[in-house]
Amino acid sequence: MTHATTAGDDARGTATPGPVGSRDGVVRILLVEDDDGDALLVREHLSDAGLPVDLVWVRSLDEALEHLDVDCVLLDLGLPDAMGIGALERLLGAGAPAVVVLTGLSGSDAGVQAVAAGAQDYLVKGEVDGELLSRSVRYAVQRRRLEETDRALYRSLVRAEETTRLERALLPTPAVRDEGLEVRVGYRAGRDGLLGGDFYDVVELPDGRVLALVGDVCGHGPDEAALGATLRTAWRTLVLAGTPAGEILGLLERVLAFERARPEVFTTATMVVVSADRTSADLYQAGHPVPFLLGPPSALLPTQRRGRALGIPVPGGWEPERLALDGTWRILMYTDGLLEATVHGGPERVGKAGLLAVVDRVLAAERPTVARADDADPVDVVERVLHEVRELHGGDLVDDAAVVLLGWGA
Repeated sequence: MTHATTAGDDARGTATPGPVGSRDGVVRILLVEDDDGDALLVREHLSDAGLPVDLVWVRSLDEALEHLDVDCVLLDLGLPDAMGIGALERLLGAGAPAVVVLTGLSGSDAGVQAVAAGAQDYLVKGEVDGELLSRSVRYAVQRRRLEETDRALYRSLVRAEETTRLERALLPTPAVRDEGLEVRVGYRAGRDGLLGGDFYDVVELPDGRVLALVGDVCGHGPDEAALGATLRTAWRTLVLAGTPAGEILGLLERVLAFERARPEVFTTATMVVVSADRTSADLYQAGHPVPFLLGPPSALLPTQRRGRALGIPVPGGWEPERLALDGTWRILMYTDGLLEATVHGGPERVGKAGLLAVVDRVLAAERPTVARADDADPVDVVERVLHEVRELHGGDLVDDAAVVLLGWGA
């Protein structure tokens, strides 16, 4: 049985809103028709076909634009306020769903033009019966839904490609040739599963020096992630261009100032420059957590020259701290996502002391594994630390976390 609700039955054709919303398979239809007789025929055809519908009838295009929350629009191309394909284009431009054009012209040109303009189907009024109209409406609705599904899938694929490009920018492959230098990197996105503003990179120069960076753009979201990718790329470009190490952070701050979305956005960073003979390193601190010198026992690297974060408008620059690296050594650089993880979901944070304890537990588990005579791979310290902090937190970390390990002589 056809359920029809009419809007606009007074003599002047003023429409009042009818009910919308599909329920129990009911198709919501908007009929845009200024002829009372043709409108009556449409009702009768739908009733004869047994198609359950909620029907809203309006007499003008302006009224139709106020009732587009439906499944299908039956559109007459000869209206008081719009004629021909222009009426269809206005309707589609306003976000109309599936549109079936009802034309009084028996020639095919008008119908072909209507379909080319975006209509799902067209029907000639004098040739329509209940079965044809019902089938056209049902097919139009289904085709429109398939089109929307295809568009959603396409958007999803585009987003996936964009994410892949962003991952490549944020998660680069270290450019190090020295096989004697241990280089391990790791990244964990926050609980939303998206990459954030943390970034890292490691590059070896032709003279044998190795530069490593970890950084963290304040805030969360796509803007921060994009800025992190930009800063990481800018840093590698500066390094490969042979920029003196002492000038890199200052130039990186200039990039930040131009690229950030808001003037209050800042970035913390740590940069380590390891000498070609691997016996010393220069440590640059820009408001970032101090790296660890791995033990056991592990400890914070000594530093008396901590500089300000990039993008903070206060005096001061970034002076290197010279580190003596004797024999075998390992340095662990990280972002504060590891420090801010909670302990078993409570108010306590892991903090530096907790992270040092985690690192030493991982190192203790690593030693017997490395000493085994079989082909078992040694423990990946970076991946294990990230895993242990996540377990301590009780799930995905709230903030992103990036880790870089540099080692020599192990």
